[in-house]
Amino acid sequence: MTVAKTVLKPVLPQPQISCRDICAEYHQLRALDHITGEFYPGTLTAIVGPNGGGKSTFLKILAGVFKISSGSLDMGGLNANKIAYLPQTPDIDRTFPITVGDVVGMGLCPSVGFFRSYSDLDRSKIMAALESVGMADCLNRPIHCLSGGQFQRVLFARISLQDANIILLDEPFAAIDAATMDILVGVLKEWQSQGKTIITVLHDFDIVRDYFPTTIILARQVIAWGATHSVLTREYLRQAKVCCVSWDSCADVDASNKIKSVALGA
Repeated sequence: MTVAKTVLKPVLPQPQISCRDICAEYHQLRALDHITGEFYPGTLTAIVGPNGGGKSTFLKILAGVFKISSGSLDMGGLNANKIAYLPQTPDIDRTFPITVGDVVGMGLCPSVGFFRSYSDLDRSKIMAALESVGMADCLNRPIHCLSGGQFQRVLFARISLQDANIILLDEPFAAIDAATMDILVGVLKEWQSQGKTIITVLHDFDIVRDYFPTTIILARQVIAWGATHSVLTREYLRQAKVCCVSWDSCADVDASNKIKSVALGA
């Protein structure tokens, strides 16, 4: 008698984010062109590319603060509260008279609300978040007294309290000291170990090679998307630069034609 063998197929993880032919425009000029790819839970991805290549725009689309003109974006059914976004220019006025604890406590707002006083448990979470970035002794310090690196640590602590599934960071390591860099990288690794999907725009290739297993090279369109050791090559970076120059040339021609059309009354 022949016994039929059962073949077990590997269970593949479901993507946390799926992008399909995403296009985006600024003032009728193409900023992103047919972006397709997937991000998986617990992954750490860097986005690199030339200036003007659409890196920050792509991050804004994932954060839900910029709309696509065509294509589709599936965020795994998550609502906005489960997505943490740190732009290049933080949304906090450094001259406003609030303390470090006030800023970090903002991370609890999606779960406790904006006008409820903190419980003892909430205060302990705030302290734990500050301890994770080496800022526990600055709880009551006004934010205008902080250095750039210290303020970035506070913003990372705020994100830690959001309990987000997806974390989007735009140039988070710009103009910070080496000690802060080590601390923030440690926080990234902790987030990753918790299964969070982390996507970061960066310009420092050494940081990308050292800490980010996956890289996207973006020049308004995807030049390469995959394992960092295969993607971050001179040839792909050269292609990205050429592609951006080509896009800019087309944009200049398009803008010139529009001006001529208006002048001729077309």
